[in-house]
Amino acid sequence: MFDFRRMKRLPPYVFAEVNDLKMAARRAGEDIIDLGMGNPDLATPPHIVDKLVEAVAKPHNHRYSASMGITKLRMAISAWYDRRYGVNVDPDNEAIVTIGVKEGLSHLILVTIRPGDVVFTPNPTYPIHPYSAIISGGDVRGIPMGPDQDFFENLLTATKTSWPRPKVLIISFPHNPTTETVDIEFFQKIVDFAREHHILVIHDFAYADLTFDGYQAPSIMQAKGAKEVAVEFFSLSKSYSMAGWRVGFCVGNPEAVHALRRIKSYLDYGIFQPIQIAAIIALNGPYDCVQGIVNTYKERRDALISGLSRIGWDIESLCKRATVNAIKDDAEIVTNEHFMKALKEVRQFLTPDMVKKYHVIRDTDCPHHYEF
Repeated sequence: MFDFRRMKRLPPYVFAEVNDLKMAARRAGEDIIDLGMGNPDLATPPHIVDKLVEAVAKPHNHRYSASMGITKLRMAISAWYDRRYGVNVDPDNEAIVTIGVKEGLSHLILVTIRPGDVVFTPNPTYPIHPYSAIISGGDVRGIPMGPDQDFFENLLTATKTSWPRPKVLIISFPHNPTTETVDIEFFQKIVDFAREHHILVIHDFAYADLTFDGYQAPSIMQAKGAKEVAVEFFSLSKSYSMAGWRVGFCVGNPEAVHALRRIKSYLDYGIFQPIQIAAIIALNGPYDCVQGIVNTYKERRDALISGLSRIGWDIESLCKRATVNAIKDDAEIVTNEHFMKALKEVRQFLTPDMVKKYHVIRDTDCPHHYEF
């Protein structure tokens, strides 16, 4: 009876699909080893929770908030960037609070592209990166990413061979799921490339703090000229174990921030104000709580690597410097069926991360043809 045209371009959401299988197996009494979606399972640091409880008790915090985020939170974001990366962020024109990264990124894409515009994303990548463009009517080209790939060279090749020219490049480092990391020189090349080709760069910095073995992830905002062509999203989900709180932010290019602010003014009234107040405490508070969370993930990574090495896996290829993933370099898993088989036969819950192909998504594509 009803034609939901945009939904026809979307396959079933992979995390929802495998979660349904996991829950069905658990209801049947199976003991499932959950190696699936990176959903933080550590408690939010107590001082952040305490501030939330205090703020919730005050009735004036129960009213509508500001879609752009309350002033003191945007000031905390600005101070966080200055303290962590030496970057000056104007809290009024270059920062906006979002309901996590997915909400902010998808709405920014919605106001940035027109139907048929080309968006570049890594392949593989986190689902919202390509699907935000698909939902908005754009065409997506995946740029191969992985241990045996030169992403920047692949990006140059894709730009020369694509028509129309790309309007947006979405990247994320440390990268989910390949765990690839970069240095500030890489970001400078990306910024220079974007300035030359008039492309908006959207950097998803969700794993900013989840780095190991002495590696520290740079911010794209540290690159010269970044604010001319780039924005960066950060989420408190991983660093502060606040996944369910749904609080993040976007900083950078003032035009892009203004566009996101304007559409959000039509769509939402911002995050529940006590959560924003607690987020201020998180960003302004001691960093040792973040380091404690990171240390826990490192211990888990080391335990996984130790166990897998005992059954013959290559330790070096697994010893990644960032994110919560461990990727075997010669992985060739390309379909969800492999993961369904793992769940049904060996009771391991996984999610499809590594693929070897990339595909141009266009309006005429059927969802099941999308090899991602």
